[in-house]
Order: sequence, then structure tokens, then C-alpha cells
Amino acid sequence: MRIVLASASPARRGILRAAGVDPIVEVAGVDEDALLATLACASPGERVTALAAAKAAVVARRVGALHPDAVVIGCDSMLHVDGELVGKPVDEPRARARWLRMAGRCGALVTGHAVLRLSGGDVDRVAEGAATTTVRFADPDPAELDAYLRTGEPLAVAGGFTLDGYGGWFVDGIDGDPSNVVGLSLPLVRRLLAEVGVRVSDLWNLNSR
Repeated sequence: MRIVLASASPARRGILRAAGVDPIVEVAGVDEDALLATLACASPGERVTALAAAKAAVVARRVGALHPDAVVIGCDSMLHVDGELVGKPVDEPRARARWLRMAGRCGALVTGHAVLRLSGGDVDRVAEGAATTTVRFADPDPAELDAYLRTGEPLAVAGGFTLDGYGGWFVDGIDGDPSNVVGLSLPLVRRLLAEVGVRVSDLWNLNSR
């Protein structure tokens, strides 16, 4: 049984590979802003899970003929801070403003997950859920923040920071699952796989590490 990751994130693929699963990567083209606009009253977990489910569904339809008995995993991460759910800053001014706002404070990194099991090319079983990890941010000095922004890293990641890259220097600690902060919660995915009838150890490829 093949695992298909409905995400372009190298970090998510890296988490799976380090944990013994070598996924096929298929990027889903989903209009995230349009979908989020329909979910204004939903909780943070519900919103990111809806995005994850939409991505997984698009990819499942695309790969069903080639991989009729695969499992598709979709994920989406956003940072919940000051009552606002934020994604990628996109540009440097927004990333700077976000860091000035969250420096020395806490935020909740919320990742939605959707696991779709295919049978005969069609979606047979679905399991969804969200994981939340509290992140305690450091307070970088102006020179450090300038240097971090120049790396370009915070522009393309949820919340404008990473745990496993340059941003890790400015995270004082976390409460919860560290893999969730990187973009895919291994404990949650294990439980979701079990819900669709798949034991995670049966997916391990010992040569992928």
C-alpha cells in the first residue's frame, strides 16, 4: 500500500521519511482563501481540517487510477495568535509585523489532517482531526530579526517561523507534539490511519531512512 502526501512541503515529507514512510508527493491545487471565507464561524481546528480534507480529496481523485489502493494524507497548518488564525506571511513587511507582535509571547500552531483510504480507486474510508501545539516564542533583537527575515524562511511557512530551521533559534519551547509544529503530527496520523484500518508499522520502509 502506497502513501500519497497531498502537500508540497519538504518538511512534511521529511517527517514521514524519517519515521520510515516514503510517500509519493502530489500537490493539490486548492483555493484556500475561498474555502476559508466559507468557514468564518468555524474553530481554528475545523478550518485547518477543512483545508486538509479539500487537499486530500483533490489528490485522491487524481491518483485513484494509478494507485487504486493507496492512502492519501492531507495537512494544513496555521498559527492561532491573539484570536486570529494566520498562515504564511508571503512578504517581508507582514513577516516582520507578525514577529513584532508574537515575540516573547505564545501562539498555538494548529494542523489539520485528513486521511483517505482508497479501495479500487475510490475513497472508501475517511478519518480527520486536528492537533494543536503551544509555541513559546523568544524575543529576537532587531539585528537578529533582520537577519532571520533576510533568509526568506519565514515568508513561506505557516505562522512565519520554523522549529527545524533558522526559526528554531527563536523558539523558547513548546507544549505538545513537536512534529505537529513542523507540519504533520505523527501521533495523530497514526491514530487516523488506525481509524481507516491501516497499522502504521505495516507502512514502514526500513530502506527509506
